[in-house]
Amino acid sequence: MTDPDDFLTRLSAALPAPALREVAPYYLAEPRGRWQGRALAVVAPGSAEEAAIAVRLASEASVPVIPYGGGTGLVGGQLAEGGAAPLLISLERMTRIREVYPEENVMIVEAGAILSDVHDAAEKVQRLFPLSIAAKGSARIGGLLATNAGGVNVLRYGNARDLCLGLEAVMPSGDIWHGLKRLRKDNTGYDLRNLLIGSEGTLGLITAATLKLAPRPAGEGTALMVVDGPGAALRLLSMARDHMGEGVSAFELMHREGLNFLAETMPQVRQPWPEPPEWFVLIDVGLARGLDPAGALEALFEAALDEGLVSDGMIAQSGAQRSEFWNIRETIPEANRHIGAICSHDVSLPLGAVAQFVAAAPGALARIGQFRINCFGHLGDGNLHYNVFPMPGGNRADHAGQREAITACVHDLVHAMDGSVSAEHGIGRLKVADLERYGDPAKLSAMRAIKAALDPKGIMNPGAVLRAE
Repeated sequence: MTDPDDFLTRLSAALPAPALREVAPYYLAEPRGRWQGRALAVVAPGSAEEAAIAVRLASEASVPVIPYGGGTGLVGGQLAEGGAAPLLISLERMTRIREVYPEENVMIVEAGAILSDVHDAAEKVQRLFPLSIAAKGSARIGGLLATNAGGVNVLRYGNARDLCLGLEAVMPSGDIWHGLKRLRKDNTGYDLRNLLIGSEGTLGLITAATLKLAPRPAGEGTALMVVDGPGAALRLLSMARDHMGEGVSAFELMHREGLNFLAETMPQVRQPWPEPPEWFVLIDVGLARGLDPAGALEALFEAALDEGLVSDGMIAQSGAQRSEFWNIRETIPEANRHIGAICSHDVSLPLGAVAQFVAAAPGALARIGQFRINCFGHLGDGNLHYNVFPMPGGNRADHAGQREAITACVHDLVHAMDGSVSAEHGIGRLKVADLERYGDPAKLSAMRAIKAALDPKGIMNPGAVLRAE
């Protein structure tokens, strides 16, 4: 690395004043408060060309580069505590909706566009951008693509990867890849788009994206249904898809502990039942014109009741009630933060193994200690958020010495069932050792070779995904 002062002088001379930012504390924090980042400087480019200048200068000076979106990542990919102080490149000024093609169901946006703003832009042309997560008001498109974010609608529409047709990106050399194509078919060699999506900023800096839109469903409906457990929930999902096909947009599994945490920490959130059931699901459907979502959900409930899959339920009768139902699901993570998890796990399993895992994990954890477990997630795609908490009156700090053993216990069980220890949050810096422990050796070797080929100086987000050399 060259002299930092010389690098900063060259950076200041090459970029316009609006692109230069103070290293404010919020750039160096992350939602769970596990790490405190550091930065040599912060640049907020206003264009891909300005971003390319910053990356090129960093490459010449061998300064690490960390891409920064909305700062909502949960695995530490957006900051680094150790090593040489990096250049942090924030996409906060690149927020434009560049083009919208409603007849093609396509939108081209800059990487700093906030997810909720993309939703609004799609709604203005009677379209839907289906990706939705709790942090939609602050998460930015570049970060969502860099982590291949999932969310509640993966069951119907897929992950971020499935919702992207093309990218514009700055490569580690400072060259700009102009890949903002609107094509659904393009078999012209290696798929650089899919290589960058999910790479967490380690192979390049995404500056814009061509996104897939979808027609807005003519009718939408939401229901809460009580089930005996994950096994019954999966059979209910199968029945729902038999009834409504691809009209099932989301299928969320929740446990009583989530409602208990809401009652304890956020009593203003309206509870659906006087006595929380042990397990229940939220089903969201979007149907074509001429079909009645409430009627379809009622028919599903009656059929499931006859089969013994459900014991109680309620169907939203208005938009306000739909929002209430979804508010329960979306505030459970916030209640978790108020309680304070010892450790949280973002895992995925084959659908047929979900019930087995949920049944086996508490007993395995009991050999370490006594804990409360809040298990919830996107059952339709096998993604569970398996979070472990102290018993009432306890504090997560009391269990700091058990954190690694708890995570190893959960991840070993997931791996044994052919699952993944990172379903939708990514690897970041938190799970580098997990990737080394559970990852396929041939895949890891290929990943390291790709990293070395595209980023020979190792400047792009070093230490994220792959251990820094």
